[in-house]
Amino acid sequence: MKKIHLSIVFKSFFVILTCLFSNLIIAQDQNNVIDNNSQFWEKVQFGGGLGLGIGSGYTDISVMPSAIYNVNEIVAVGLGLQFGYLSSKNLYHSYVYGGSLIGLVNPIPEIQLSAELEQVRVNTEYERTNNFPGYTDNFWNTALYLGAGYRTGSVTIGARYDVLFDEDKSRYGSAFMPFVRVYF
Repeated sequence: MKKIHLSIVFKSFFVILTCLFSNLIIAQDQNNVIDNNSQFWEKVQFGGGLGLGIGSGYTDISVMPSAIYNVNEIVAVGLGLQFGYLSSKNLYHSYVYGGSLIGLVNPIPEIQLSAELEQVRVNTEYERTNNFPGYTDNFWNTALYLGAGYRTGSVTIGARYDVLFDEDKSRYGSAFMPFVRVYF
């Protein structure tokens, strides 16, 4: 039994080595130099969002940079980061950080469909009051947003819906939210 097992391992190892070295041999035969790095960066766009909300005892600050790679005129994929601070005087303060995977489809130039998988960590500290003891609540929040918007130039205005929304666990009060997306 062990001999059969070892022979399969050696054959698999030989096949893998052959594939690796055959690619190296073919690569040595090519004389054309193509600068794929510059072609890559020509298709990358940077953007994201900034948020600032200040009211009577309330503060909400958000920074959400992102980058997309335009696969072609119709499809783009990318990554995003998110950092935020939310505070309500004498009640709580919360820090949010995480990232997202972004997929954009433009079936026609004016319409943009989107899918965004977001994973963020929420760290909230509730302050002690006369009625409630102080405590902390730290959790991961996962959201899958499907959206659509009107696109003009580098700006898209639309709405998105979190299909994983759970009223008891989400960091937002609603699954539906409007957005403005900008990429340069």
